[in-house]
Amino acid sequence: MTSRTSWIGLALLLLLPLPSAAEGIADLVVEGNEVRAEISLPGGIGADLTISFEQAAGLTAESVGLDAILVDPLDPGLLDRLLQGLIPLGFPVLLRIEPPADGGLSFSGPVSISLHTHNLDFIPLTPLRIFAAPLGGRFEDITESVGRGSYRCRGRKGSFSEFLILVDLRPLRLAIREKLERLDNILADNAASISPPVLSELTDLAAQIRAAYEARNKNLAISKTNQLLGMVQRNSGTAIPDVWRSSGDLVNVAGQLRAAGETLRFSLGLQNNLGLPLL
Repeated sequence: MTSRTSWIGLALLLLLPLPSAAEGIADLVVEGNEVRAEISLPGGIGADLTISFEQAAGLTAESVGLDAILVDPLDPGLLDRLLQGLIPLGFPVLLRIEPPADGGLSFSGPVSISLHTHNLDFIPLTPLRIFAAPLGGRFEDITESVGRGSYRCRGRKGSFSEFLILVDLRPLRLAIREKLERLDNILADNAASISPPVLSELTDLAAQIRAAYEARNKNLAISKTNQLLGMVQRNSGTAIPDVWRSSGDLVNVAGQLRAAGETLRFSLGLQNNLGLPLL
């Protein structure tokens, strides 16, 4: 190849569009089983994002499928998906984690999504929660913890989806009842893939959690939730399927159960700490 041809080829190469970064995402770093990135959007709206796995394979910047956009807090189509929640004006951010089907990402157990933003303030009894939804579906509370600095939250899932920080307008008792129902539904929907003896024990524990809640026994409800979480973890990968794959051919039942149990424990513990009646 002549020198002139080489320079022409280089010039053409420089004119080609470079791969674009994920929308609204900056400084993405993958290290071991963790993804760290900054959400950076117009108007000074931003957050530190951490996605943590217990065990992941094929985890790369490309395989995680991450982007963030600003949304209209009054968008009717979005509001229809929120039920009793409002998008805070200070952080109208929709986060999407949708790994490409052919990206080769897989993980076991629950995935943890943590957000830290200075656009919102943490105050005692704050109703801010992290919610998640399948693409176009209903958002549900997945909060595992909240904290200061300025506002921090963490939630867990057994799969990926869309995420919003919302002002939760529900009474705490309603949030707990919805989470009890979610736990029952996961067990019922995946009964065929769970070992029958383990399914029987988990179903019984879920019933005991509900009974303790209805009897207003706060400590027992939390204790039984911890028992259920421990049993799921001990049986993950054996009696309970615990792997998610971007190809969409597996259901991470253990991840779903642990995520549901942990957000239920958060709400039960919050009600306990506030000294509120369980009903």
